Order: sequence, then C-alpha cells, then structure tokens
Amino acid sequence: MAANATAISDLPPLPAIDLQPMPDLLPFISDFWLGLIAPHIAYWVLSMIFHLIDVYDLFPQYRLHTPEEITQRNLASRWEVARDVIIEQIIQIATSAFLSLTEARQMTGMEDHDVAVWATRVRLAQRALPALLGTLGLNAAAISKNMAASYPLLAGALAGGHYPFLTTTLEGATGSIPVPAFAPWELLVAKAIYWVIIPGFQIWLAVCFLDTWQYFWHRAMHMNKWMYTHWHARHHRLYVPYAYGALYNHPVEGFVLDTVGAGLAYKVTMLSPRMGLVFWTFSMCKTVDDHCGYALPWDPLQRLTSNNAAYHDIHHQSWGIKTNFSQPFFTVWDRFLGTMYKGDVKLKYAQTRASAAAKDARKKGGEVSVNDMAASLARSKEESEAKGEVRNRGEKMMDKL
Repeated sequence: MAANATAISDLPPLPAIDLQPMPDLLPFISDFWLGLIAPHIAYWVLSMIFHLIDVYDLFPQYRLHTPEEITQRNLASRWEVARDVIIEQIIQIATSAFLSLTEARQMTGMEDHDVAVWATRVRLAQRALPALLGTLGLNAAAISKNMAASYPLLAGALAGGHYPFLTTTLEGATGSIPVPAFAPWELLVAKAIYWVIIPGFQIWLAVCFLDTWQYFWHRAMHMNKWMYTHWHARHHRLYVPYAYGALYNHPVEGFVLDTVGAGLAYKVTMLSPRMGLVFWTFSMCKTVDDHCGYALPWDPLQRLTSNNAAYHDIHHQSWGIKTNFSQPFFTVWDRFLGTMYKGDVKLKYAQTRASAAAKDARKKGGEVSVNDMAASLARSKEESEAKGEVRNRGEKMMDKL
C-alpha cells in the first residue's frame, strides 16, 4: 500500500481545467459560418484557376482532352453544370448547418490538462522498462546508475520513469510546494500524440470511411440500371470532365454520395468542428482536382495518391465507365475488387480526339475526308505517344503505390 502511495506521489500533478468558449478562428467571421462556406469558396477558387488554365490553354502539353472534345462530346452546357453545382452546394450548406447545430460549442482550456494526461501515460509506460530489459538479461538499475551523471534523463527512463531531480512548484494555501515535474521529452511525446497523431488518425479514418462509402454507392449506381438512369447518368453527361463540373450531379445522388458520406465520416470519427472544416475543404479540393482535365506533374494533389485526374478521367469515358469507381482519395477498393481499368489508353484517347476534331470541322462547315480523319488520328496518336508519361500518369502512379 505504501509502495503504491509512493509511486502515485512520484507522478506530476495535472493542470487545472478552465473551460472557456473557443474564440473564432478568424476575427471577421464566426466558426459556424466559416465551416459552412469555406469548402465551397475553396471549390470555386480552385475551379476558376483551372478554368483560366483551360480558357487560355496555358498548359496544352498536360491536357487530357482537346478543347474540341469539350465542345463536341459533352452533353451538358456549362450553364447547366454551374446551375446544378450551385443547387448541390445549397443542399450541402443546409446539411452542414444542421450538423453544426447538433454539436456542442467547441471549448478550450483543457488542452494542457489533456497533454499532461498523455505525459502521465508515457511516465507510467516507462515503469515496464526494467522488467523488459531484464528479460534480455540487462540490469536496468545498474545501467541507470552508471548513466545518471552524464545522461540523467535517459537514466531516469531506464530506472522506470524515476526523475527525482525534476521538480516544479505548486502554489497552495500554505505557499509554494515542490512537486514532481515531467521530463521535456515526455511532454514533447505527449504533445505529438495529442496534437498530431490522434487528429491525423481521425482524419485518416474519415478518409477511409468516405472512400468506402463512395466506392460502394458509386458502383451500385452503375450496376443498378434504375439508379444509373435516374441519378448517376447526369454526371456522365460530362465525357470530358472539367474542374467546376466535379459536383455536377443529380441532387439525390449528390446528397447520398457526397453530403451524407462526408457528414457520416465526420460524425463516426468524432472530428472536432475545426478538424471537420479541414476535412471537408480538403475533400472538396481533391474532388475538383480529380475532374480538372489536366495531368499536372507538379500538382501536389495529383502526386498524393494514384487516384487523380488521369485515373478518374478513364471512368468518364465510354470504354472505362464500368471501371475506376474509387473516389476521391485512394484506389484500394478498385484494386481489391478487380474494378481497376487495365490496358493501354493511348490509342483510345487518340481516337476520341480525332473523332472530336472531325465533328468540330463538320460543324464549322468544313468537309472531312477519310484521309483527313486518318491523318488526324495519326497525329493524335503521335502526340499521345510523345506525351505518354503525362497522359497515362494515373497508371504509372498506381504502380508506385
């Protein structure tokens, strides 16, 4: 009993908790409204960057499709796309508002206490070191004694978390009282766990949940004729995707696939409101990037995983529509369930480019001979082969992962 009391007294005391409402992240807008609009501001800002690249043809060498393909192959006008995207975003904002209102106000003032709790766990974990080293035939007490003068912190860890030289003062009714203190490395580990590892793990779980949700719903909408005809077919009116068409969906599909999926990921993984803001904004940017129509070698979102614009673009083609269902982050489910597109896509892209060029010429009143079409196809094929590593970036990056 006395030994237990001594062991407990060796532990540093925990800081007091003083809960206060967390101040807003930005001084000119509340966190509530910031959470509602930030993902959609990010959506349109990133979309407009890609739109300017598209309109001024700034990086033609990285295009997945030619401008003629956008005008000749897509079955929805840009106005229709923008209108439906705004409708979906209104639904998402309303849903986000509902989720936010179900959350208690985020508080602050317990962070130092929670970090100290993790530091206490680190201290308690050290008590297993002597026994663990003993199983390896090492005398932890002797090693600790020999190192005490030169490496006191390491000696304290080897002694089972015994740091008699680390003290601080605690103000009490009778004045200052000396109490045990944490080692700097213990606090560093505790802060890493509290501020980095746990939030990172929660975000990772949310990503995995959203990927799983979207894969199976997305695949179901292709396998079920009724759901495809009534819901998902609208999104596939864009054979040539572009950035702000990322959320061009039927309202029901958008609600089920995107809004509910992201909302459940937020709730299931118990993200804080600010972590949810990061998760939703990042997911929105990733979705825009996946539909941008460019395989940009310096785009960090396209380097992050193999599920990028080149990968998802295959799914938008008539010959790849029953493959590459995974979105928006990883390709795990496509790999595991055998729905990843396999094969060379260069010739297929060359054929669609040549066909779009021929249609565009006919529309402008020109005549296209068989020889002209063959020459156009040959040129498209040569361009595709010359830029093969760019056009086929999705497959190359998949091999790396």
